[in-house]
Amino acid sequence: MRLGVLDVGSNTVHLLVVDAHPGARPLPAHSHKADLRLAQLLDGSGAIGDDGIHKLVDVVRDALQAAEDKGVEDLLPFATSAVREATNADDVLARVEEETGVRLQVVTGPEEARLTFLAVRRWFGWSAGKLLVLDIGGGSLEIAYGIDEEPDAAVSLPLGAGRLTAGWLPGDPPAPDAVRTLRRHVRAEIARTVGEFSRFGAPDHVVATSKTFKQLARIAGAARSAEGLYVQRELKRESLEAWVPRLAGMTDDQRRELPGVSEGRAGQLLAGALVAEGAMDLFGVESLEICPWALREGVILRRLDHMNSD
Repeated sequence: MRLGVLDVGSNTVHLLVVDAHPGARPLPAHSHKADLRLAQLLDGSGAIGDDGIHKLVDVVRDALQAAEDKGVEDLLPFATSAVREATNADDVLARVEEETGVRLQVVTGPEEARLTFLAVRRWFGWSAGKLLVLDIGGGSLEIAYGIDEEPDAAVSLPLGAGRLTAGWLPGDPPAPDAVRTLRRHVRAEIARTVGEFSRFGAPDHVVATSKTFKQLARIAGAARSAEGLYVQRELKRESLEAWVPRLAGMTDDQRRELPGVSEGRAGQLLAGALVAEGAMDLFGVESLEICPWALREGVILRRLDHMNSD
């Protein structure tokens, strides 16, 4: 059957259409994206204003039309940190459903980590052993660890690249004091969670997902996306540590010129790099592998599992 996943994230609203059935690998058929930057549309009280809701409704309506055009039989719509943390989340969800008919399911932070972990586990298989999975989104950082398909530990921290950029890094480029302050904050937040994971022992394989990690790996020398999904891509901590001060001294325009860095993500790359560096350092990770599957694929796999058990 043809499934569609509508992911309302902090940075983008992304419709992924796949051809799938239980027991088979989902095959991408179509991708429809809109850079909405919901996390940046919050007002002083933490609410998504009328203009932001209106834009979200329009984007969801466009995605719904694209899903219909591509023959989607079952649409799985969900929202992550930007919506779930908005002080008027219920109003936003009600408006979207009233005006588009789409009922967005709000995914909690730990559930986001678990679904991403499921996708990574299916991608690498059982031979990967104990997995530590890191995922930097626009609004949050997800960390999960385990040897099965359900992780033994899964947490979500408010350390998304978009959120941190908006709240901690004014200026272009930001002032060195602001960068140091954010670095301390990021490491303090991550350090609180390390003990929850270290009691399970060292992972056999460390994996990262998300656009932020992919772009950091690319500027550090990993293969281009055009070379295909199955090319191994790694990010070494040594390379990342060398790039952080360089990114800190660049303007947004200069970051946009880096290989693999998209125009819309250039402004968030430094904050994402500080989070990635802090996580790799505090968890003692020298090198990690980039996984092309993440939350959206996890949602699809969970749906297929449920179909198979019905």
